[in-house]
Formats: sequence, structure tokens, C-alpha cells
Amino acid sequence: MKYKKQIPNIFTLLNLVLGILAILSVFRENYTIASVLIILAGIMDRMDGKLARKLDVVSDFGKELDSLCDLISFGVAPAVLIWNLNLIGIGRIGIGVTLIFVICGTIRLARYNVVDFEGVYKGIPITLCGGLIALMALYSTKCEVNLYVLATVILCLSYGMVSDKIRLKKR
Repeated sequence: MKYKKQIPNIFTLLNLVLGILAILSVFRENYTIASVLIILAGIMDRMDGKLARKLDVVSDFGKELDSLCDLISFGVAPAVLIWNLNLIGIGRIGIGVTLIFVICGTIRLARYNVVDFEGVYKGIPITLCGGLIALMALYSTKCEVNLYVLATVILCLSYGMVSDKIRLKKR
């Protein structure tokens, strides 16, 4: 099949599309939809890597494309969502927490692209952190949350993405 190497990239781009749609949903104050779209992007992200390995079409291009799309879907989209939904309520602190999350996610993805992990990831994957923020946002649409506790959890996730002390086995 001539185009089989593009199949994983299609799933990667679907991840990106879902992340952008999540951001657009935030602009329309559709926070539940935005949260669900981020979680669906996570499913696409999981599938693209599995397909690339199964079809034996893993490439540097695919790895770079995946990271760029992940930054939008699991860095920017969750940050915009949680800021607009909750962190806006704590002013500059909320802005700072939002920026730190995206910066740490960017560093984590850049490190992932240039370091050989040899079966063990350093730091928490941005996909997991962005998905957790989407779940926290979903929860906060139904229940009241303490904004400072929420900000602290997000800062812990941010640190977790760039920490050398946290190690997770590759699957």
C-alpha cells in the first residue's frame, strides 16, 4: 500500500483538529465539549503511535508532527480551557500557572524529540497531564473547586512533565 506511511499522520492531524476545536469551544464557553474533545484527542494520539509501530512506518517526521500537535491539544488547549473556566478567577497567579503549564509541556516535548529514553520516559507525558486537566475542568463544570488547590495541582503536573526524578516505563 503506497500511502500506508501516512495513516498514522492522519490520526496525528485528527489529534490537532480536535485540539483546535477544543480551543474554539472554549471561546464559545462550551467547556464540557472542550474537555471531551481534549480527551478524544488523547485517543487519537494513542492510536497514531500504535499504528506507526504496527505498520512499521515510524519516522522522524511523524515524531516531530506528533509533538507539534500534542503541544496544541495537550498543552495549549487544556491551559486555555482551565484558565478561562477557573484560573481567570485568581488573576495574575492564574495567568502565571497557565503559562508555566504550557512552557513545561513545550520543554517536555522538545526533550522527548532529542533524547533517547531507552524504555523509560523521564517526566509525565504531556498527553496525560493535558487529559487530567480536561478531566479537572469537566469536574469543575459540575462542582465548585478551590482555585488555589487547582492551581497547585496544575503546578505539580507542570513540574512532573520536566522532572528527571519521575520515570515511567514505555509501553
